[in-house]
Amino acid sequence: QVQLVESGGGLVQPGGSLRLSCVVSGFTLEYYAIGWFRQAPGKEREGVSCISTSDGRPHYADAVKGRFTISRDNAKNTVYLQMNNLKPEDTAVYYCAADWLVLVPGSLDPDQYVDWGQGTQVTVSS
Repeated sequence: QVQLVESGGGLVQPGGSLRLSCVVSGFTLEYYAIGWFRQAPGKEREGVSCISTSDGRPHYADAVKGRFTISRDNAKNTVYLQMNNLKPEDTAVYYCAADWLVLVPGSLDPDQYVDWGQGTQVTVSS
């Protein structure tokens, strides 16, 4: 059974940093992609960043470029999202998700992702 478990969310002041982790288990494929998404109250879920296990090339939404960094540790089946210079508009529930087919490398379309974690709350407020 595939499981994705996020951790690392919390309350942080504007300008602060957080690092989210996503541990993936229960799979056998070697090539897949992990994406980070977020959903704020009253808004649609949006893609934040993604990375594949093959080339490790990161992809980012324009709203987070230069502030967020995605990385992976294949040996630990873990993907990280380092979030710096956080802004109040970054407040949302953050989810990680797995794309097992990777038909469109670098896609941040939630429909490409099949398995999802339970989410972790990130609140940016003074």
